[in-house]
Amino acid sequence: MGKALADAFPAARAVFDEVDAALGEKLSDTIWNGPDDALKLTANAQPALMAVSLAVVRVLEAEKGLDLSKAARFVAGHSLGEYSALAAAGSLSITDAAKLLRIRGRAMQEAVPVGQGAMAALLGLDFDAAAEVAQAAAEGEVCEAANDNASGQVVVSGHKGAIDRALVIAKEKGAKRAVLLPVSAPFHCRLMAPAADAMRAALAEVNVQAPVVPVVANVTAAPVTDADEIRRRLVEQVTGTVRWRESVAFMVSEGVTRFIELGAGKVLSGLVKRSAEGAEAQSIGMPDDIPTYTA
Repeated sequence: MGKALADAFPAARAVFDEVDAALGEKLSDTIWNGPDDALKLTANAQPALMAVSLAVVRVLEAEKGLDLSKAARFVAGHSLGEYSALAAAGSLSITDAAKLLRIRGRAMQEAVPVGQGAMAALLGLDFDAAAEVAQAAAEGEVCEAANDNASGQVVVSGHKGAIDRALVIAKEKGAKRAVLLPVSAPFHCRLMAPAADAMRAALAEVNVQAPVVPVVANVTAAPVTDADEIRRRLVEQVTGTVRWRESVAFMVSEGVTRFIELGAGKVLSGLVKRSAEGAEAQSIGMPDDIPTYTA
């Protein structure tokens, strides 16, 4: 992940070097060479994914003259990707984003003992129906709609027993599929409150600038530019629902017809296509993708 970019472009290599320096370790070696289990630890995966996204941004700036302040109406990122979006828009430095995501990953992992929490994807139910499933499954435990990803794709999060009940109830309610996700903790629900406290303290110590373009916040699906509000929204995001479907809908309502995903994979482009009929969605993450970018 990201190695081909780093080998081909000095601007990409510089991002990985900066992240390594920020964390005081060669995270780049883990990203490129594994072991896989180490990379999948959320404390590593979060800054790693940010590094790849920002490597793409820096390459486009160097090779294609990208200027986000002129090329984009908004930036947005899904969950940890919101930190990538903020770094791309100059609100956070890459160094601070890496340090914050390391803290965030560790705090999320430590918030709930392994095995006590779970997440599941409910496919074929709209958000309201999925929220009703979560409420019915809770039975005194935590079970909440964590990610509103796209039309008919909602993720629920909470105690393992409640999530197991949600799988059964969702199928009874007509879900096409209801599957456990291979995650290490129940993200974006009330069980993450200790992690939210950790992020509140960490963000208070970080320099946050106004972004060069508005960032559409996960928890509000609305643009934010004020530094203090950015801090608040990032804290709320730890326990709050990632309102990605609504975020895309907001951008479409503002006249956005073209979405460009910068980083590893093509997941967000797929979600955009499901939620914004007729919108163009392009993914840029490999060296061969760079020439395809046009302002």
